[in-house]
Amino acid sequence: MSTSTMTGQGSWYSAITPSQWKTMIASNLGWMFDGYETFALIICAGAAMHQLLVPSEYSHIPAYVGTVIAITLLGWGLGGVIGGVIADYIGRRRTMILAILAYSLTTGLSAISWDWVSFALLRFLVGIAIGSEWSTGTSMTAEAWPPSARGRGAALMHCGLGVGFFLASFAWLYVSGYGPNAWRIMFVIGILPALFTLWLRTGVSESQLWEQTNDKRKAAQGKLKSGASLGTEDQRLTRFTFADLFAEREIRNRTIVLFLMSLATTVGWWGIATWVAPFTGRLAVAQHLPQHVWEAYAGMAYNGAAILGYITLGFAADFFGRKPVLMVFYVGALIMTPVFYMWTTSLHLLVLLAAINGFFTLGQYSWMSVWLPEQYPTRMRATGMAFVFNSPRFIACLGPLFAGVLISQFGGFGNMAVAFSLIYVLGFVLVPFLPETKGKALPA
Repeated sequence: MSTSTMTGQGSWYSAITPSQWKTMIASNLGWMFDGYETFALIICAGAAMHQLLVPSEYSHIPAYVGTVIAITLLGWGLGGVIGGVIADYIGRRRTMILAILAYSLTTGLSAISWDWVSFALLRFLVGIAIGSEWSTGTSMTAEAWPPSARGRGAALMHCGLGVGFFLASFAWLYVSGYGPNAWRIMFVIGILPALFTLWLRTGVSESQLWEQTNDKRKAAQGKLKSGASLGTEDQRLTRFTFADLFAEREIRNRTIVLFLMSLATTVGWWGIATWVAPFTGRLAVAQHLPQHVWEAYAGMAYNGAAILGYITLGFAADFFGRKPVLMVFYVGALIMTPVFYMWTTSLHLLVLLAAINGFFTLGQYSWMSVWLPEQYPTRMRATGMAFVFNSPRFIACLGPLFAGVLISQFGGFGNMAVAFSLIYVLGFVLVPFLPETKGKALPA
């Protein structure tokens, strides 16, 4: 496959095989369902708390919402790390099927919550299941697509999250009118992804790179059991994948840098963008306009633009390189966060600013789908990606929790948003410490 074919104007997609397209689409759909489940919580949590709390606690709803989101993030972080390890041992496709079934079931169970504690516990289980899906789909896509188009494939895969967020916003625009139990309907809808696994079981093949590495791992483990001496590569293959992240200096240092960059992206989004819809809804109430309608408008604008951001980052990374593109996104997020929360009270302008904010703050997430697979060898790729992508949630869970307390105590979003936006500076300064991987083959 020639480079000219892959990079020619308007012709790169013609060199992608049907099997490669199918892998990307399956991963996109799995991540889209994750997006729906996640944003359904964000946009419905306030309504759920109004039904699950006594009226005397209504003034503290932002704090309760922050707590539930934080607990969900803890589950996401735990499940994500475990899921990545599992995917390196039993395969990408099988792990994805198990994850989708699990979060479909637990999301549906969220609809029968009877108080805020039961709701929080069930969302913790949803988080565990959701966290397991991303690293499997991203690994499958990266391992299937050719180097010169890998960024584009990753971006198209990752935009499924934004589509899921958008669908949740769109669904809430209509479902919110069904009264106090509307939030329960949103979670019942979340059962539908389970049907997708029926196609996934037969329509998508396992990653060939993983199968080759798994054969080598089994051979190395056979040597270990027989007492034969192991070479360097065999020692790596028999080492537990999570321990492998920290066993060698180069990979260990790279993992630390990637973790901190992921932390910047994750804290920035969960600590700030979580409040885009509630902030817009509060302004709508102050202006005697329908709260849920304007929350849905802001959510659709934010997530619709994020889809464009995902795609733009991946396509631009294939043309200009991973480093400069990601640095632009960090700067854009740093600027647009205080602009959104502090610049205007016009709802129409606020919806426009929500779109621009979403392009940078949520759109930047696709750097992990584009760049992370290129940082780790196949034997530990899903584990490394899962750790970097998910473990920051153990810290980021403090973002919505602390932000919710600040909103309750100080009655506003502006100062909170400016404080959290400074985290993007950390991501920006760390980018140069990673190798540029544009157009290069995946590590063996």
